[in-house]
Amino acid sequence: MATLNSKIPEGPLSEKWTKYRAEMKLVNPANKSKLDIILVGTGLAGSSAASSLGELGYNVKVFCYQDSPRRAHSVAAQGGINAAKNYRNDGDSVYRLFYDMIKGGDYRSREANVYRAAEVSNATIDQLTAQGVPFAREYGGTLDNRSFGGVQVSRTFYSKGQTGQQCLLGAFSGLIRQVNKGTVKMYPRRDVLEIVVVDGKARGIITRNLVTGEIERHSAHAVVLATGGYGTIYYLSTLALNSNVSAAWSAFKKGAFFGNPSFIQIHPSSIPVLNEYQAKLTLMSESLRNDGRVWVPKEKGDHRHANEIPEEERDYYLERRYPAYGNLVPRDVGSRAAKERCDAGYGVGETGLAVNLDFKDAIAKQGKKAIENKYGNLFEMYEKITGINPYVEPMRIYPAGHYTMGGLWVDYELMTTITGLYAIGESNFSDHGANRLGASSLMQCAGDGYFVIPNTIGNYLAGEIRTAKIQTSLPEFEEAEKSAKARIEKLMAVKGTKTVTSFHKRLGKIMWDFCGMSRNEAGLTKALTLIDELNDEYWKDVKVPGSNNELNQELEKAIRVADFFGIAKLMVIDALNRKESCGAHFREESQTETGEAKRDDANFAYVSAWEYKGENQSPILHKEELKFENVELKIRDYK
Repeated sequence: MATLNSKIPEGPLSEKWTKYRAEMKLVNPANKSKLDIILVGTGLAGSSAASSLGELGYNVKVFCYQDSPRRAHSVAAQGGINAAKNYRNDGDSVYRLFYDMIKGGDYRSREANVYRAAEVSNATIDQLTAQGVPFAREYGGTLDNRSFGGVQVSRTFYSKGQTGQQCLLGAFSGLIRQVNKGTVKMYPRRDVLEIVVVDGKARGIITRNLVTGEIERHSAHAVVLATGGYGTIYYLSTLALNSNVSAAWSAFKKGAFFGNPSFIQIHPSSIPVLNEYQAKLTLMSESLRNDGRVWVPKEKGDHRHANEIPEEERDYYLERRYPAYGNLVPRDVGSRAAKERCDAGYGVGETGLAVNLDFKDAIAKQGKKAIENKYGNLFEMYEKITGINPYVEPMRIYPAGHYTMGGLWVDYELMTTITGLYAIGESNFSDHGANRLGASSLMQCAGDGYFVIPNTIGNYLAGEIRTAKIQTSLPEFEEAEKSAKARIEKLMAVKGTKTVTSFHKRLGKIMWDFCGMSRNEAGLTKALTLIDELNDEYWKDVKVPGSNNELNQELEKAIRVADFFGIAKLMVIDALNRKESCGAHFREESQTETGEAKRDDANFAYVSAWEYKGENQSPILHKEELKFENVELKIRDYK
């Protein structure tokens, strides 16, 4: 049975990464060309890792289900990327960034990994700038910064409201350079169905060619997953429709522990649900809260047009409740505050499930042109979707499923509990605790890809240089391929009456209602029963048209939704186990008198790492105790 060993280096926090790199094993440049690495996912984490590993001389095979790496979900990140450059001279530092992330995550993340993320952030900005990312600049030519939620400094670098897209294009340029050099080979339009483990080590993957339906075997000396998060568990979310958990779930079933699965971020600034036919929601960047003010009417049921409600009849509730941070409170705090106001009857819009995000004061003070320069494309997107001009009247926003802090458990080297299998970026649990601060996702993904995994994977591969190329004829590959084919054939054979999407929508509602912004014992217990019942119905009545030997998007969705049932149940089990509130995990039984999250550090200051034991067996909980030697555990206060 696998055990938890976080492999955190000894010594002072600020010296751990330096010490690790000084003592790690190296691979001779001549030997790197003998070693194969599979990398799954081409978002910012995957593309940066692939280009860096290719530049080092490894043979890299890169897989994505999109037709181009440029379509990875990283393009949707809008507001910015953090780094501790302290260009504003406002007191920022690597330690301050580290502390803000620890506090923002409600003290449920590992100190060593978080400090390293902050430590490499400055080099990450330099790397992306060198690759041509057009970050906004001050008049004098230096890079500009803005603030984000949960902090009191300006450390977020940005490119209007399309920072993720620009960062991904920078990483993509490096990736394509390595493809042209021959160190990286691209495999687009592939879905990972199985992780192949040989003698306890990850040695390959089984994929489905999404164009032809062909099942393929691919081998390597190590496998890296950069497959993003599973926020689409809620059906309506801010994520791309194809975002899924399947590769991570396959790894879980092969022995990789899953860390903190119930920690999912609800973003406070989504365009509210417009109708029942929507397949996803659209994010309005957190950066908008730099200048936009959030408010609701002071009177319940006030349905006047927002511009007709005078200033004295408006409740700027975030500024009222959290004067120190105001509209820039962390996402979990802002989301719960919006839900509380709407549940109490103060919401706006036809459904009452929305609050106002108003730029009237900012436009009056700075001028329309200044706001347009900062957020122009976001304002255009909002007007195109809603028909409302936010220069003239407030935006309407409401919380929505967004980012997963939970993911595959990894050690300091970003290796899972399967030897030779790594998880980077959003697919691992390691840096954000129970709540991610805005603009830290791009920071972690790029840092993992450019500066962490190129070092840590070499420490492992140094012991593999005598291992010959892994043969796909091994019985483990044969068994994994048979398993993947059998599952597809089982889905195709159901021939039911209901679409895959209808099941996903029903599962999403169960999760949103009982394991969403707030949770309680009775609701979570009910959710377990409802998930099992829906899963049974799925395997009896799902309809997958077409065949498995062709392009079949319904089959793609069917495989992913089948895996969503598994992660949904694990999320609920984890949420039931954690009888405290922390960050985005809000148990109604554990709150302060003023309705804030109430942690229980005596009993739950640990990472919950779950081990798979079988299809119809309960997973086993392993605990990684969190030790805080450099920060003081205290009440998370933004007032």
